[in-house]
Amino acid sequence: MNETTVKDDRFIPDGMNGFERNVKRIGDCLLALVALVVFSPLFLVCYLAVKREDGGPAIYRQERIGRFGRPFYIYKFRSMRLDAEKAGPALYQSGADPRLTRVGKFLREHHLDELPQLWNVFCGDMAFIGPRPERKYYIDQIMRYDPRYRYLYQIRPGVTSYATLYNGYTDTIEKMLRRLRYDLYYLEHRSLGFDFKILLYTFVNICRGKKF
Repeated sequence: MNETTVKDDRFIPDGMNGFERNVKRIGDCLLALVALVVFSPLFLVCYLAVKREDGGPAIYRQERIGRFGRPFYIYKFRSMRLDAEKAGPALYQSGADPRLTRVGKFLREHHLDELPQLWNVFCGDMAFIGPRPERKYYIDQIMRYDPRYRYLYQIRPGVTSYATLYNGYTDTIEKMLRRLRYDLYYLEHRSLGFDFKILLYTFVNICRGKKF
């Protein structure tokens, strides 16, 4: 892989104008609030299932880097053993990952582990649609190959993304670099209509049992 040299430090054009960004944020907040209420019984079921399996905390939080490069805590239902990263940061290796708990594997396969991120969306740390947030440990590695990652700091990270639909889960640096290219395309071409399509396709893929 060749290192990409980027001399222009300015923001790249955003596909959305100011009005659309405000509509997107208000829509995200309202939709997240409604979803938190509607799915509250499912939250309780997932919480009790994770808690019962090994007695550990049901909610897992991890620092990620968000808009403007600011760190925030992302929330998920814990799907791995308590000692999952005792040897240091490690990428998730799909359903075959030996660190998964029995309940955690089910939650991952049906994307239920992501439900607590509705709170992240409601609070404004995330949007429904946007580049998936990454840990600084991996961002530093990506930036060594492609410094354009910093352009993603222009927008809120998302629960799902254009890259997720077409690049799947990223378990290697090569896939992370490919995901970055999808994310940059999204940033420059995003619109309310584009967001709706991504959200619709994500819902359809989840219903079909697609793993990503």
